[in-house]
Amino acid sequence: MFGRPLPTASVRAVAAAVVANPFAGRHVEDLSPLIAAAPELSAELARRCLAVLGAGPEAITAYGKGAIVGLDGEAEHAAALIHPTFGAPVRAAIGGGAAIIPSTKVVAAAGFRLTMPVTNRHDIWVFDDMDAASFAIDDAPRPDEIVVALVYATGGRPGHRITKPT
Repeated sequence: MFGRPLPTASVRAVAAAVVANPFAGRHVEDLSPLIAAAPELSAELARRCLAVLGAGPEAITAYGKGAIVGLDGEAEHAAALIHPTFGAPVRAAIGGGAAIIPSTKVVAAAGFRLTMPVTNRHDIWVFDDMDAASFAIDDAPRPDEIVVALVYATGGRPGHRITKPT
């Protein structure tokens, strides 16, 4: 970086899925169908991130997640997908992770650029891995859709050299 070699590769892989929002345009108290769908969805996103990275699970140092709900939905629809049951398959795919999977969620129109926080999978206070990953899908989400995404990362920020105060 700036003429200096990086000691480790710094790579981010984002996998995203566009799913129908069964609750678009109406208030529903019971969001359990979204909660129930999350583990299969997150396992597939994890598999795809690992495939893109071409690295073994042990190479993953950090992760993050996010969702964009189309304009006929609400942020709670994203919360149902990415909070209660999403994380276990994400951690299982990489052999564990003690730290929370940081997230973001938003209600927005198609083409919205989502920035997801990324933190170390074992310790949220590892400064080298504090970063972000952004992406957009030009034609999603439509008003009755939800975009759900996962990011896996290796190597921390490029050229990282900020440490936690002692």
